[in-house]
Amino acid sequence: MMDVRRAEERYRGGDPAAGISSLHAFSFGPHYDPDNLRFGAVIACNEERLDPGAGFDEHPHSHTEIVTWVVEGELTHRDSAGHESVVRHGDVQRLSSAGGVRHVERNDGELPLVFVQMWLAPLEPGGDPSYEIVHGIADSTPYALPEAGAMLHVRRLTAGERTAVPDAPFVYVHVVRGEVRLDGEELGEGDAARITDAKDIELVAGVPAELLMWEMAVG
Repeated sequence: MMDVRRAEERYRGGDPAAGISSLHAFSFGPHYDPDNLRFGAVIACNEERLDPGAGFDEHPHSHTEIVTWVVEGELTHRDSAGHESVVRHGDVQRLSSAGGVRHVERNDGELPLVFVQMWLAPLEPGGDPSYEIVHGIADSTPYALPEAGAMLHVRRLTAGERTAVPDAPFVYVHVVRGEVRLDGEELGEGDAARITDAKDIELVAGVPAELLMWEMAVG
């Protein structure tokens, strides 16, 4: 079963006056939809656009696995556990907020910043916060997130290139760039597919494309 969600269906948020524009794929903040709270372990998929100098001041998180993918620009991250880094395109950043952590996210660069941030529910609450960044992750290297029973697959495809969708109880596919055909459906930039009981599904890029695919064992 596949449920396609189009880019234009996302909830608009952020603070345009402060240089922040947000698009939310799931119920988020004041945009409450009881029928769109989560899929598998994914509870948020936010596209954030920050003007130079804009950002999110220090704010708390708990009991959430936060994974960030920069589309363009540079993201400066600082947290209350003492981690500080600059995240660029090709890097996977993970912050396990566990029992509680505070962080700052800013665009300290001279160019606009665009990033996709995905929140996943952990299998068990509590614990100690942790942080990791993988620089320049390769297409052939899935990123494991055992705390949420999930695996992230980053795929960057050339026009006409095919790739298999993971066989899993839950698969969430987000198109970062380009256009793809997935099981008879055409998906463009910002579109997403929520697939239940995925098996023997193939995806083909119509033009050069970049995808984020979550393979999840539990919902």
